[in-house]
This record gives sequence, structure tokens and C-alpha cells, in this order.
Amino acid sequence: MNLFTETDLSPEILKAIGEIGYESPTEIQKQTIPFISTDIRDLIALAQTGTGKTAAFSLPILGMIDDSSRKIQLLVLCPTRELCLQIAKDIKIYSKYLPNIKSVAVYGGSSINDQIKQLREKPQIIVGTPGRVIDLINRKALDFSNIHWLVLDEADEMLSMGFKDDLETIISETPETKQTLLFSATMSKEVERISKNYLTKPHRISVGSINEVKKNIKHEYYVVSYRQKKEALKRLIDSNPNHYTIIFCRTRMETQEVADFLMQNGYAADALHGDLSQAQRDTVMKKFRLKNINILVATDVAARGLDVDSLTHVIHFSLPDDPEVFVHRSGRTGRAGRDGVSIALIKPEEGRKLKMIKSQSKIEIVEKFIPKGEDIIKAQVAGVFEQLLSQHEDVFEFDNALIPDLSAFTKEELVKQLLQFQLKDMALYYKDRNDLAEVKFSKEDRDRDRGGRRDRDRGRDRDRGRDRKPRRKNENMVRFFFNLGKRDQLKKVDVLDIINQSTKKSGKKADIGDIEILEKFSFFEIEKNFKDELMRNISNKKFKGREMRIEVAN
Repeated sequence: MNLFTETDLSPEILKAIGEIGYESPTEIQKQTIPFISTDIRDLIALAQTGTGKTAAFSLPILGMIDDSSRKIQLLVLCPTRELCLQIAKDIKIYSKYLPNIKSVAVYGGSSINDQIKQLREKPQIIVGTPGRVIDLINRKALDFSNIHWLVLDEADEMLSMGFKDDLETIISETPETKQTLLFSATMSKEVERISKNYLTKPHRISVGSINEVKKNIKHEYYVVSYRQKKEALKRLIDSNPNHYTIIFCRTRMETQEVADFLMQNGYAADALHGDLSQAQRDTVMKKFRLKNINILVATDVAARGLDVDSLTHVIHFSLPDDPEVFVHRSGRTGRAGRDGVSIALIKPEEGRKLKMIKSQSKIEIVEKFIPKGEDIIKAQVAGVFEQLLSQHEDVFEFDNALIPDLSAFTKEELVKQLLQFQLKDMALYYKDRNDLAEVKFSKEDRDRDRGGRRDRDRGRDRDRGRDRKPRRKNENMVRFFFNLGKRDQLKKVDVLDIINQSTKKSGKKADIGDIEILEKFSFFEIEKNFKDELMRNISNKKFKGREMRIEVAN
């Protein structure tokens, strides 16, 4: 099947997708459309974001919906409001010539009463986020007893965002006779568990692999100290003119700090994270899609549903723990046949994490060094010419009489004067500024990579519950023992939230160092000035029913 016209899709659907330029199906569509059209078995489909999954499941189902019935027949669940709206928008486009088919998107951050009014129109299709769907079930506004298809889109992300219980509650409201279609970028343990419990002997389709994103993406990494990260980020942005970039951070606080730093330094940037109101999120994403800003600083979760084909760069300001998340981030650039660049800023103590990412993803990530001022100015000059020599249509009438007498200048002198004018501020910034020192991985990481005995011993000690020495002594930080660990479902984001909540009364943000979560307990580092406040405020608090206790680690 090389063309949509070779499928069994209805003429109405073919007409609608033809108007938006769909001719040849993607690989996931080639395999999924015939299966859903002819088979009633459940399905697990593994494919990266941006491969056309919405069309893969919605096109064949739209052709099978009974438009004379006013019962809900298709439920699509997805993790974020943005993805919910995107899927609903696509379905409306695909069903343009199916006037009796109605769909409604239900999601948080918008009036539930308005959504209930839309549901009174008796749509056959519901696209929703788990939390809002649960709210509507509780209000008796949704009835899934007659659905034929349940789609779990971005299932891995829904589970990582804590929707496991919500998903199970919603699934329990659906008939056993339905066909369940699970779409995911990764096959995590939680996704595997959901599939075993709620899918019946599912057929599996897997498109591409974790390696596939490296085809037209150049991967680079730069080793920089934590305190030099923002300056290094500025230099990397300046050395890549005419860029269109997403910068990924681990936490909401870090995301906002990086965005604030860039905006204060004159860059067209903004932040996207969970602390923003829905109206603020919509505004930021609209500015980015319209390229009113060319830098978006985001958390992984907030960036879900943001589908942009023309990104030139992805920058990992902080490395993720999961290699597949690294690949998923990187895959947002290099789309639609374009080349892309993935840049990772690595702290000296993260050599082992980088090695794990390289090993599991089979991606060649090349070490580079932060560019010097003179190299940045050269790149900027090249960027000016790249823009100047690209095709531009005339947008206003120009009177040649406005050009002054330039006969005193040669062509080269005139170009030089124009470039001096254009790049004056940046050249002055870098003129007397020292180059960033080249930083290498810490000695401990090098020892680990060599498979040294000390590392094996340290690993055994850690498994036996002994405290290990910090990777690098920092006189401004204090290291704490924390009585909770993985078995308490503690994650790094939880530790960050606990620290921030316990130190917020000072009105300042504490610097947070390494966080290490083990099976039964954890360790973390925090700025010394906040030691007493943290110890005072964390007592008598609980995490998921367990009392929290910290003490200074030896």
C-alpha cells in the first residue's frame, strides 16, 4: 500500500485527506489502517511521536462508525490538553465530508459546564484527558457502555504522569467487547502491565526503533560545570544563528530560570511548564508556532502535543534518566526530511549516564567544546549571509534615490561596515570575555568507565545500604540522608518539590545538587544556607502516608 487511494477508506475520507495533501501513508499508517479495518483483535502499536498515529487509528474507524446512532462509539484518551485538542482537530478535518459524525474534546483547564453542553449534542467520538473524563463520568455526563473502540494514545506518557488509576477506572466503565488500541512511543513496564491486564492477545505493530532518529540528526555533547551551564547555553545559541530550538529541562523551576535568563539577555524565548495557566500555555505555544519566538524552554511533559516540523535544534539542558526520553526529545528535530542537531550539556559527573544513553540508543554522540568568542562572530557573519542570500520577495516599493553616494567604498568595505553595524553588540559582549574552560568528566566517572575495582566495590556497598562518598566535595553544599526510596514510589521530581516546599518561606531558591534515589532510602544535596530551614520544616510531614525524616549524611 503506497497510496491512500489503494486502501478501503471511503470516498468521503479520501476527499478530505486529499485536500490537506495526504497521498502516501506513513509506515505506521500502512500497517495499522488495514489491520483496524479488517481485524477485531486488540492492538499494541509502537511508534515515535510525529509518525502519523492519529490518522493511523482515526481514518479506518471513521469509516466504520454508525452515524445514525447517537451513542458514543470511539473514546480516545491522551495525556495532555494540547494533544487532546490536536487529535480532535485532526478528526474534524478527516470527517469534513461526514456531516453526521460529531466529536467532542474534553480536557481540564476549560469550563466543564461548556463541555457538558457540547456532550448534549450526542457525539459519537470523545477525545479526552483522563482527569476530565473521570470528572464527567462522576457527573453522569459520559456513558461508555456502548463504545466499540478505545484508543490509548501516548500510553507511556499517561502512565508516567500518574494516570494509572484513572485509566483503570475509565477502562472499567467500558464493555469487554470493545477493541482496545494502545499507541506508545516506548514499551515501559507499566505499559506492559496495562496491556496484559486490559488487552486480550493483542496484535503488535512496531515501527522504527530507538536508533531511527539518528539518520538525519547530528548529536553533540559539551561537558560544562553546573555554574557555567547558562553561559555555555548562550554561546551555543549564538554560534547557531537562524535556529528554531526547543530546550529541554528536568523541572518546572529550572525551565523558568533558563527561560528568564535567555529573555533577560535579549533572546526571543519563553517557558512552557505545568505551573502556567492554560491561557498562558496557549499563548506561549501560539507564539512559538508562529515563530514570534524562536526558543522554547520546556519540560518533557509540557512539550507533549506540540508538533512542529521545522525545528533546527534540540538542546538537552539537563539529561533525562531514560535513554528513550533522550531519543524522543532528539527526534523532535530532523523531521520532514530536514537535517537536525541534538545538543546535550553534560555535567562532569554525568559521564556514566551519557555512556548508558549511548550504549542503549546506539547513537554516536560526538564531544565538542564550547565555542570561543571569535568563532561565534564568524558563525554570526555566516548567518547574516545565509539570510541575505536566501530568496526574498519584495514586500515594499524601493526608491533607488534613497541610496546615498557609496562610491567612496569598495564592495568589501561596504559589507564590512554593514556587518560591524549588525553585529556590534554581540562582538562587544565577547571581546573581553574569557573563553569557558574545557571541562572533562570527573575522575570517578572515568574510573567507572574503566570498570575499576573501586566502582564495583562502591556499587556493592550501595546495595548493602552503606553511604558512598559524594562524587565531588562542594563546600557550599550539605548532603542529606532521606528515609524514603524507590519502594515508596519516590521520584526525583518529588524530592525537588519537597525541598522547594520546605524552603520557600525564605523567599529565595536553594541550589540543589545531586539526587540519588535507592531502593529503601535516598541522598540529596542542598545549599548549606538552607540546611536549618529544611530540617525544621520537613519534620512532621508525610509522603504518601509515610513520615519523612532527614539527617546530615556522613
